[in-house]
Amino acid sequence: MESGANVWNCPFDYAEALEFDPTLKRLLTEEPVARIRLPYGEGEAWLVTRYEDVRTVTTDRRFSRSAIIGRDFPRMTPEPIVQDEAINVMDPPASSRLRSLVSKAFAPRQVERMRARTRHVVDELLDRMAKHGSPADLMESLASPLPLTTICEVLDIPEADRGQLRAHARTMMNVSLDNRDKAVRAKAEMRGYFKTLTAKRRQHPGDDLISALATARDGDEVLGDQELTVMAMVLLITGQDTTTYEIGNLAYTLLTRPDELAMLRSRPEMLPQAMEEMLRFIPFRKGVGIPRVATEDVELSGVTIRAGDIVHVSYLTANRDPRKFDRPDELDLERDKPSHMTFGWGGHHCLGAPLAFTELEVALGSLLERFPELRLAKAPEDVRWNTTSIWRYPLELPVAW
Repeated sequence: MESGANVWNCPFDYAEALEFDPTLKRLLTEEPVARIRLPYGEGEAWLVTRYEDVRTVTTDRRFSRSAIIGRDFPRMTPEPIVQDEAINVMDPPASSRLRSLVSKAFAPRQVERMRARTRHVVDELLDRMAKHGSPADLMESLASPLPLTTICEVLDIPEADRGQLRAHARTMMNVSLDNRDKAVRAKAEMRGYFKTLTAKRRQHPGDDLISALATARDGDEVLGDQELTVMAMVLLITGQDTTTYEIGNLAYTLLTRPDELAMLRSRPEMLPQAMEEMLRFIPFRKGVGIPRVATEDVELSGVTIRAGDIVHVSYLTANRDPRKFDRPDELDLERDKPSHMTFGWGGHHCLGAPLAFTELEVALGSLLERFPELRLAKAPEDVRWNTTSIWRYPLELPVAW
């Protein structure tokens, strides 16, 4: 069957706390393979919303990420966030080579070192919050400084440079039209910074993650200079902003659900399983990310996608697909399967997921343990949320204890 006569206009600007975007819900229910128009970029794209279809697009070689390079593809931000040399626009076998090299830097031994460092940083931040006294802003006290401090320590980025790098990352994520020139400049400046830094680590490696990437070998394979520059940049961007927002989202979710919070307090060993369910349930971003291009005609859910068509997937709707999840719109902390897609899927599953999950688990576990009386210090409806970024998160999260 042909589809797409109906083109959905999708600004994907819905930002009501952590409520699910009704447009995405309608697409999943009414037209699971739909033609959409996004705020930026040329032309239209397909949006695939069902779990199994998303899995197909993210694992089938007939859909190419690298084919978007050089195209003004439909997207959420004025300037594409992604770099042309980045791993997230590569296809196998090029991406497989890079993933193999990068995964060595995220080996279990390295992640355990990161866990120990994260715990130390969390303890320091919570000590400071306790000393500040009740009430406090959880975003300012824990969510904002933790991931930035952790990823910068893991990458060994000097403290004096961290604030500017964070500002660059936030500028690149802004969806406002008048932000385009600033985003282009931020991207170029960040790239220049990491070009210099990675060259230094290549010459004088230490025990940080950039050095581990610079010296990682798979047989005769090593990361090239540009690959190393872009990889370090991607790790900095994805390793701090998204984790910051998810700490806020996870805390808000628990603090507005007394039964679930009580369950976790009484059964702290449930935290990893409960976090997987919250990561499935929370709509952590708006809309869509980096698309793919169909390299030949493919049929999905009875709809023919033509060779050359741009195809976006929604991990958000895949996580709420009733064909895959029983009671998908309910938060069930005891749910143990199937796997959510919040960290992506297939060849572009987030390489930093082990570090991100470790940070979230240590942050949330320590917070619940240290502050058994923790509660929101204002009504949930009075919490202010970000509306200008692709990410969904509270701008501040006042808590009391």
